[in-house]
Amino acid sequence: MSEKSIGPGIRALLEYGPLLAFFAAYILLKERSFLVGGVEYDGFIAATALFIPLLAAATFAQWRLAGRISKMQILTLVLVVLFGGLSIWLNDERFFKMKPTMIYLLFAALLGFGLWRRESYLETVMGEALPLRREGWMILTRRLLLFFLALALFNEAVWRGFPTGTWVTFKTFGLPVATFGFFLAQMRLFAAYGLEDREDREGREGREDRGAGAP
Repeated sequence: MSEKSIGPGIRALLEYGPLLAFFAAYILLKERSFLVGGVEYDGFIAATALFIPLLAAATFAQWRLAGRISKMQILTLVLVVLFGGLSIWLNDERFFKMKPTMIYLLFAALLGFGLWRRESYLETVMGEALPLRREGWMILTRRLLLFFLALALFNEAVWRGFPTGTWVTFKTFGLPVATFGFFLAQMRLFAAYGLEDREDREGREGREDRGAGAP
C-alpha cells in the first residue's frame, strides 16, 4: 500500500481518541459493576474492554488512511491486547496498569541495544519526519531512553501508590503531556542538528558570499 498523508486533526483523533474514550468510559462506569458469565466486573475492567477494540480500530484506520504505521504503534497495540486481555480474563486491573511500564521498559531496552551497537533505532522510526544529523540522533536517543525509564518508574509509583482514578487521569493526560513536554524541551537540539536548518544556513551563507564578491 502506498504511503499517503493525513491531516493532523484526523491523526490526533486516531491516536488520542481511544485514550480519551477510555477515560470517559471509566468516569461513567467507575461506580457500576457488570455480571458476565457469572463473573462480576467493575467499571475499570469494562472501560478496558472498550479501549482494546477502539485502539485496534484506530490503528487499522490509520494504516488504511496513511498507508503505513510505525513499528512502535504495532508493538503498543500488541502489548495493549496482551495486558488488557489478561486484566479482563483474570478480572485483575493490575495487568492493564502495568502495561505502560512494560511498554516504556521495552522501548528503553530497544533504544539501549541500538546505542550499544552504536546505532539509533529512533532514527529508523522517525528519520523521515525529523531529519537530524547522526550526532543529533544519538543524543536524542540517549535522552529518550532515560525519559522512558523515568516514565516507567512514575507509572509504577502512581498505580501502586494512588487510587485507580488518579492513575487513569495520569495515563490519559499526564503521560501524553510529559511526552509533549519532552520533545518541546529538545527544540535547541533540533535547531543545532537539524539537516534542513543546516542546509538553509549553508545556502544563505553561499548566497551572501556570492553577493559579497559581486562588483
